[in-house]
Amino acid sequence: MAITSILDMHFRPEAADEAPALLKGILDETRAFDGCLGVKVIQDKDDPAHLIAVEEWESLEKDGAYREWRAGDGATDLPTLLAAAPSLSVCEPRSDI
Repeated sequence: MAITSILDMHFRPEAADEAPALLKGILDETRAFDGCLGVKVIQDKDDPAHLIAVEEWESLEKDGAYREWRAGDGATDLPTLLAAAPSLSVCEPRSDI
């Protein structure tokens, strides 16, 4: 079953200008990762340092493989630009609501 992962990121104000370029490169790799169905980024209209990546994955297993890769060989410099650790929510669709 397809899942949605939501990565909520708050960048340091002084990093707000450089964050989008770094994030684009990271998300290009994410989009190319096996099982990724797509990634959309949204930005808080009142806080340009607040970005949210909405990722669609074929399955929980594919998302898990991606997270494992990012924690190891796929690690990036993104944490150096963040004001705090990002929050990750992994969500399943509900057809009964």
